[in-house]
Amino acid sequence: MKNKHNTTLKDIANHLDLSISTISRALHDHPAIKQETRELVKATAKRLDYYPDTTARNLQKRSTNTIGVIVPEIRHFFFSSAIDGIEDIAYQAGYTIFVAKSNEDYGREVLNTRSLVSNRVAGLIVSVAQTTKNGDHLTALKRRNIPVVLFDRVLDDVEACKVVVDDYKGAYDSTTHLIESGYKKIAHLAGPSHLKISMERLKGYRAALRDAGYKFKEELVVHVELDELHGTTGTKKLLALPQVPDAIFAVNDPVAIGAHKEISSRGMKIPDEIAISGFSNNPSTEIVNPPLTTVDQHGYKMGQVAAQLLIEQIEQGAISQHPRTEVVIGELIIRGSSRKS
Repeated sequence: MKNKHNTTLKDIANHLDLSISTISRALHDHPAIKQETRELVKATAKRLDYYPDTTARNLQKRSTNTIGVIVPEIRHFFFSSAIDGIEDIAYQAGYTIFVAKSNEDYGREVLNTRSLVSNRVAGLIVSVAQTTKNGDHLTALKRRNIPVVLFDRVLDDVEACKVVVDDYKGAYDSTTHLIESGYKKIAHLAGPSHLKISMERLKGYRAALRDAGYKFKEELVVHVELDELHGTTGTKKLLALPQVPDAIFAVNDPVAIGAHKEISSRGMKIPDEIAISGFSNNPSTEIVNPPLTTVDQHGYKMGQVAAQLLIEQIEQGAISQHPRTEVVIGELIIRGSSRKS
């Protein structure tokens, strides 16, 4: 039988001469329906190419089996890895995901949040834009009993479960490595000062200098946006200093790649004249010459943990009253950009 329209429960009921309620209960394995009837109904539904009307069901439930995911950008390997981790866990639990990107814009992030909520997502997983300075749009979801999990870029003013890498330790280890490699004037291309990841990585950088007996110098810290272009402009400022740094710890890999390009374009030797270290372990860090030292923040694992925390709340039917923060430990990966020949 070839359908000229979407098969409905009524079509199956007419075909089997059963009531619509019996068909519905059979498809949902209701114990009041005999096993042979359930099997017959399911086989017929499959043969007639029946798909459940999830829209109608969702209107009744006021939610869906869809998880909304908002990230600053998708092309950044860290975020695409995190999305993979989220999707794998969601799929195993019977959920699908809908991904939106803020494009590093607070207004767009708010709009994405409202749009996903209007489409009755079961919950949200969010990494905020670098222009986001408050989480009112996310806090408001608590009144709707919609769970939210923040990952990587989190907000202190949002009371929700969070998944972060140990930004402090990653920055501390990276800066300590540069110190132990013999570099004396270590600069930091820091992220936007209001972002939690920027604060923690700056703290780790400062602590490593302090513990090694190095004096912290304000002029060696340049705050930049989190992309390659601003890594280049930030590096130009550092190279214009009266005393040029002999090493740079960058807040993330795109910024580090920008620094790498600017230094190489000037004919300076990496790492002999100036070393570079990044943060994220993007694939691009392995193909530049020399390859970039970085901190692997395990984006896939962070995505998995974030999805697990969210689904746990969805299945319980309530937002966690005691939100917890899960910390993933990053791994310093030493490559040629910080090893003197």
